[in-house]
Amino acid sequence: MKILSKTIAGLEQILADEIEQLGGKNIRILKRAVSFEGDLKILYRSNLELRTALRILVPIYSFKARNENVYYDKIKQLDWSKYMRVTDTLAINGTTHSQYFNHSKYVALKAKDAIVDQFREKEGRRPNVNVHAPTLRLNIHIQDEDVNVSLDSSGQPLFKRGYRIERMEAPLNEILAAGMILSSGWKKDCDFVDAMCGSGTLLIEAGMIAKNIPPLWFRKEGFGFQRWRDYDEKLWLTVRSEAKERITDFNHKIYGFDRDFKAISTAKINVLAAELTENISLRRMAFERLEAPAEKGILIINPPYDERLHIKNINELYKMMGDQFKQNFKGWEAWIISSNMQALKHIGLRPSKKIRLMNGALDCKFLKFEMYEGSRKAKKIGNDV
Repeated sequence: MKILSKTIAGLEQILADEIEQLGGKNIRILKRAVSFEGDLKILYRSNLELRTALRILVPIYSFKARNENVYYDKIKQLDWSKYMRVTDTLAINGTTHSQYFNHSKYVALKAKDAIVDQFREKEGRRPNVNVHAPTLRLNIHIQDEDVNVSLDSSGQPLFKRGYRIERMEAPLNEILAAGMILSSGWKKDCDFVDAMCGSGTLLIEAGMIAKNIPPLWFRKEGFGFQRWRDYDEKLWLTVRSEAKERITDFNHKIYGFDRDFKAISTAKINVLAAELTENISLRRMAFERLEAPAEKGILIINPPYDERLHIKNINELYKMMGDQFKQNFKGWEAWIISSNMQALKHIGLRPSKKIRLMNGALDCKFLKFEMYEGSRKAKKIGNDV
């Protein structure tokens, strides 16, 4: 079976590594996606266990079209009774990057017309549309004249983990948070700190990685493939049972700090929903007062960028973060994600690694700073970001 996994720009290699560990074959990295091959079990596991996947698609049909009539006819030629009944419901997501098709919603509408017209002509009635919880969700992607039709096995996008009960303003996407942690190379052999934890997304993703809890373990509404005609419930229960057996203990600690009382209260609610209260410690504290809780560890923070949360003296905030790294986090690895390139220069440290990531529409850098002792630390001081 051919499978296509969508992701965030910058996380393609991380996702490919995850797929390889899962057992996917013939892995190929694409733009914001990774293609691979696997059986039905791999498909089910991909939805449950891939931390950096946005959606898991199954391509079923490809053709070329330069106008809406050819497009409609080609969609209608496929025997849709293989995938749904007239009593089932349908939803279609369309994306287009083409001189021939300008509007993604119109692409989805024409495909819907072709499918329901086929059923009406064969059976005298048509399936209904259900955009929230359809029996079958399709993904149609058009690049120039190339049209690719896929089954969406995920249903709701996979960043909807099921543990976020409360949220703060401008929350970090769960897939981006997991991707940041995996990109950092954290081997779960030391403490983890988020000093500006907000609603706790980085903390929870770190906790689930540390204990090998599947990222979608707490999803309640299920997945798209569970409504398919060939859904194998016994296989799905086996996948969940085997995943549960792989959950492990974590011998270190995860710490979350924030100066905002509401943020800590919100994070506590979400940590409880993720069943990680024994692993994650939360405390209200401003970063400038924070001292490292252990001799070594990893610190990952998502500070304000001054893009949506307008912060006064943003450059001074970033300078303070750099000062804290140097004074109170010797022996640690510190990572920062930000889209504010000017503010990043005020950290006053030269990063040892730079990764480009997208946080929504914001082009960000994810920077690593290694806090060495003595002369090694002094060699890192600079402002090259």
